[in-house]
Amino acid sequence: MASHRKPRPGIRAGLLGTTGPRAAVGFTAAALATVTLLGETASAAPAQPQPPSIEEVQAKVDALNHDAEVATERYNGAKEQADQQNSKVEALLNQVAQRTQSLNDARRVLGQYAAAQYRSGGVEGTGTFLFSADPQQFFDQSHQMKRMTSTQKEAVEDFRVQQATTTQKRTEAVKSLDALTSAQTKLQTEKTAVKQKLVAAQTLLNSLTAQEKARLAALAAQKAEEARKQAAVIAAKEKAAREAAAKEAAKTGAGTGTGGSGSNTTSSKAEKAIAFARAQIGEPYGWGDTGPDSWDCSGLTQAAWKAAGVTLPRTTWDQVKAGERVSMSDLRPGDLIFFYDDISHVGLYIGDGNMIHAPHTGTVVKIAPITQMPVYGASRPS
Repeated sequence: MASHRKPRPGIRAGLLGTTGPRAAVGFTAAALATVTLLGETASAAPAQPQPPSIEEVQAKVDALNHDAEVATERYNGAKEQADQQNSKVEALLNQVAQRTQSLNDARRVLGQYAAAQYRSGGVEGTGTFLFSADPQQFFDQSHQMKRMTSTQKEAVEDFRVQQATTTQKRTEAVKSLDALTSAQTKLQTEKTAVKQKLVAAQTLLNSLTAQEKARLAALAAQKAEEARKQAAVIAAKEKAAREAAAKEAAKTGAGTGTGGSGSNTTSSKAEKAIAFARAQIGEPYGWGDTGPDSWDCSGLTQAAWKAAGVTLPRTTWDQVKAGERVSMSDLRPGDLIFFYDDISHVGLYIGDGNMIHAPHTGTVVKIAPITQMPVYGASRPS
């Protein structure tokens, strides 16, 4: 018969790594501490993301303003297309109205001939001659009828031509109206895109504290100062080039002009364009605006050169193709300078590394260094 012996004291505790009641109490306390620690770790709030730096905020605002300007140029192009299409529609509708009037006139003439034929009864010619009391009168009437028949044929042909032309013009007008509707839809889409970018930029600025706004302003001032220093280098090079040209002209006895009446004419036009742009300094930027009290970048340059008698396209993408492309080392006052790889901004060069431009929403037309934005290239209107 098997014996039932009691386990020795400490065996259970030994399995726990020590012996005695104190060991059990120690284990329990350690277990509770571990559970508590795990619970605290699990319930701890997740790490909060670090707020963006002022530099990141500035970069984001700049990007949103740039995107808004790209959308503005797309809006300008869509608006120009819609305006042109609207003019075409109005011209076609006027033509349709005129053609309809001509068609109605031709229809009336045919109606008169039809009524006259109905009243005559269509009596056969030989019977009319036999029963005529005056044969000479018959022959006179017969001759008149032949002439009338020729006129009727002309009237029928005129009606046919007027009808075909009117139908064609109506078809053109319908197609043009469809194109106008499409252009207006695109215009509204681009308008919405501009507003969304501007609202996003303003919302981001509004979220900053007063201290952050001050730091942002300081950062902008620092960047502007760096741009001014770079522009000063350009100005020094231009001054050196002018002095060298003047010395060379003095040696050869030549004038200081840039070579010919054509160049002088271009210079005179450039002066007029710059004078116009200077007169707008301080006026607010308005996307899609072409003056007279607010401007976007391409609206300002277009108006400035218009004042000099030169017609430029509406958008930056088309203005860069107008005139003569020039290198940055050959810049002259009045040249157009385009910025960013997407050619979304333009300014009017005034010399010494500076330009007059309409920057973006919330700013005004101002003089600024051309070095404050990445340059795409330059062109010289003519």
